[in-house]
Amino acid sequence: MRLIIAEKPSLARAIADALPGGIRREDGALHVGDSVVTWCLGHLLEQAPPDAYDPAYKQWRLDHLPVVPVEWRLTPRPKAKGQLAVIRKLLKQAREVVHAGDPDREGQLLVQEVIDHLGWKGDVSRLLVNDLNRPAVQRALARLEDNACYQPLYRAAQSRARADWLYGINLTRAWTLIGRQAGHDSVLSVGRVQTPVLGLVVRRDAEIRNFKPYPFHVLWVDLMVAGGRLRAWWQPHENQPLDAQGRLLERAPADALTARLPGAEGRLTSLETRQKRQTAPLPYSLSALQVDAARRFGLSAQAVLDICQRLYERHKLITYPRSDCRYLPEEHLALARANLQGACSQDETLRGWFAGADFTLRSQAWDDKKVGAHHALAPTGKPADLARLERAEANVFRLIARNVLAQFYPP
Repeated sequence: MRLIIAEKPSLARAIADALPGGIRREDGALHVGDSVVTWCLGHLLEQAPPDAYDPAYKQWRLDHLPVVPVEWRLTPRPKAKGQLAVIRKLLKQAREVVHAGDPDREGQLLVQEVIDHLGWKGDVSRLLVNDLNRPAVQRALARLEDNACYQPLYRAAQSRARADWLYGINLTRAWTLIGRQAGHDSVLSVGRVQTPVLGLVVRRDAEIRNFKPYPFHVLWVDLMVAGGRLRAWWQPHENQPLDAQGRLLERAPADALTARLPGAEGRLTSLETRQKRQTAPLPYSLSALQVDAARRFGLSAQAVLDICQRLYERHKLITYPRSDCRYLPEEHLALARANLQGACSQDETLRGWFAGADFTLRSQAWDDKKVGAHHALAPTGKPADLARLERAEANVFRLIARNVLAQFYPP
């Protein structure tokens, strides 16, 4: 039996649907022919608490610090014990195992740590699914890789998890105990990420609280020139009182110049013209999409992530969203026209953009050397009936489709 372990139930269902044969469901698994697809529910395991290494660590004491495990241990999450038991039972019956975590560090970690924790000693293949539509999953199943190739990704995620534990456990205990000596009763939580972010928030709050507004002065004129009117802005001299952005702080120089300008004639002493070519914006990474969606639609970063997860898992309209890459595999170029035609077919705006695209062009976005475990966000090719989506979902999908279509427009 071939056992495929997916990161989550939605991915497991997509894999089972792509396998030949009927699907038979049992507790925690989908049976399809000679394959069984099971799943994790996010992390089934977590770092063991300090008292798992030494019962004395149950009591918080400064002389215990730092707590540094010699051999790291994992413990099942309380709500995950049932699914972990399902995977343990299936591993005993398996002749081969396929790792089907999401194509990122955390996806590599959460499936592999289960496989290792349960003692599997055989070979493991790696299935990388970026698109949950059946043809894409079938293509991924046809090109399984050796999971050993992804050990650096696993070690990176494992190191991050252990660093979080070391930093959080030791510094939280240290600051809390020191705080108690100063009369502070509650826990002072410290985290590798949360504490620097809190510092940024506090610093920004202080800047806002201490900000003192001041006036600055900008002067412009409308010039009558051959062929029309030109608006020109005055650039103050560096010897005049300026702020850090080069804006004039005293009104008197601007008033003096204003009094001289009406009706005055000027002479053009120099003219520099420059022709620039602006290439198409690259397809989106998640962070780039979050910035653009916030600017255009006022969506928070979390809202954009949630929308992308729905577009990926529920609607199957976009590829894997948690990507930090803005490039696409070169092999996708051959499928781009068909995918975009399908993705744009149900929306008037997208159809117009598609009609203007020149698919003989090739932009810098198609570059295998710049694509890692996952690539930029892109439409899957499934027809997108945007009228059936929430407004925010439709807006985000159009952004994703637009930036891929832009690769087929001239500079």
